[in-house]
Amino acid sequence: MRIVGLMSGTSYDGVDVAVAEFTRDGETLLLRPLGHRGLDYPDDLRAEISALLPPGATTIEAVCWLDNRLGEVFAEAAAIGVELAGGRVDAVVSPGQTVFHWVEAGRARGTLQLGAPARVAARVGVPVLHDLRSADVVAGGQGAPLVPAFDALLLDPADPAPPAALDLDGRAPRAALNLGGIANLTVVAPGAPVLGYDVGPANALLDAAARRFLDRPCDLDGARAAAGRVHPRLLELLLAEPYYAAPPPKSTGKELFHGGYLDGKLAALGEPVAADDVLATLTELTARTVAAECDRFGVTEVVAAGGGVRNRTLRARLAALGQGRWRLRTTDELGVPAQAKEAYAFALLGWLSWHGLPGAIPSVTGASRAAVLGSWTPSGPAYAAVPPAPPRRLVVTA
Repeated sequence: MRIVGLMSGTSYDGVDVAVAEFTRDGETLLLRPLGHRGLDYPDDLRAEISALLPPGATTIEAVCWLDNRLGEVFAEAAAIGVELAGGRVDAVVSPGQTVFHWVEAGRARGTLQLGAPARVAARVGVPVLHDLRSADVVAGGQGAPLVPAFDALLLDPADPAPPAALDLDGRAPRAALNLGGIANLTVVAPGAPVLGYDVGPANALLDAAARRFLDRPCDLDGARAAAGRVHPRLLELLLAEPYYAAPPPKSTGKELFHGGYLDGKLAALGEPVAADDVLATLTELTARTVAAECDRFGVTEVVAAGGGVRNRTLRARLAALGQGRWRLRTTDELGVPAQAKEAYAFALLGWLSWHGLPGAIPSVTGASRAAVLGSWTPSGPAYAAVPPAPPRRLVVTA
């Protein structure tokens, strides 16, 4: 089965496209990557997303406009996926762009992703899976993160040939780390439930600072952070955020970690901080919060992915904090391109949903049950090999 996975994260800089071919061999699911690509959002679309996100105000008209504009971009991304697959796919997973994740008193109450799936289905002519988070939220879960289902299979602790970083009996925990707008961690260990949650900001505050101080979308390669120095008092203020002390399951996003949040911390500091020093401090914030969680679970290996792995300063700091306790590497070494890992993960979630299998892990999200994720928007003969003739009348029977 060939599935196109799409992903647009909290950085809202574009859509990652990945195509996977899945074949089942007993208890093993084989994933053959067929290619991946990135599709950048136009500047005006990024601006529209930014204007709509909290704490900004919006209108139903703006939401409708953005939903359909995003749908056009996701449709184009899906078409690229079909091209990467050689012209034939069975389904597309289009989770949409998260514009609000409603968390109240530590519990997710609702979630909203935009991206007009009907436009995607019309463009590529195959069923489209969307709205992947809601089923888990309804079951009492956070609706996020969902990638741990992929991580748990990829880092299977029963692997007969564990990496050299593990101890001889292979029972040491391993972690998967995604450095997107938010840093997500999955911890996998034999005989224990899979754990996964949002640690805190990765690129979210760094990108906000780059836009604010550098008039750039990001600090490319972490170059400006490398030129700066960590500001101890600012770091102390940032680390005092109550979210870090909250126990998992937990999830967060730009409804908390946005540009206004950073402005508030800088105002509370009461003194000017050079741009490079702000970036250095935010890099240290991400490195320290992630490292603390890795140390908490005694992991021996951290397998990283996401846009943040391109930040050399952040990677170097994480490696230094883990030295002697855990090693840092990327999913590229496991055959999964680090820049497209989440898109491949959503392709897997599509395979699971297609077969009626749960894609959310209750020990990760806090749900009362494991939910089959998403809603399908059909296109063409989606659910029958030979579509039946359309009915000509309706008869109501007793």
